Amino acid sequence: MNILISHCFLGEPCRYDGCSRLDRQVIELHRAGHNLVPVCPEVLGGLDTPRAPAELQPDGRVINEDGEDVTEAYLAGARKALEIARENGCTLAVLKARSPSCGSGEIYDGTFTHTLVPGWGVTAKLLREEGILVMDEENLDSHLFESQV
Repeated sequence: MNILISHCFLGEPCRYDGCSRLDRQVIELHRAGHNLVPVCPEVLGGLDTPRAPAELQPDGRVINEDGEDVTEAYLAGARKALEIARENGCTLAVLKARSPSCGSGEIYDGTFTHTLVPGWGVTAKLLREEGILVMDEENLDSHLFESQV
């Protein structure tokens, strides 16, 4: 199975803070024979690494900590991630929890106070709307997952 993966899970330092989030469960998916297709929607959308933290606002805009509206970059990255998913036949995406791009089911509320609310990041929402199953690393149990695919 081809699985769209947040590139930071594979050790790529592409997060807003210039770090990665290497994830052993994701690596296990590769070892189990799945083809991992890495994307960082924020980088695909033209944002630099590192970059100011950003949060999705209740009105759908993405604003960074400096007050800059970066919505267009997030939308462009989401569209490119969807294109990559389609090109590779991905029906599942495992994306970074709580990210304004990748968050699935829970994101920060837009106030930069570390307050979580129900919601979907820009890319996760688009992928989901296009029929791709989206989950995050916190809900990924690789042993359970292996038996379901």
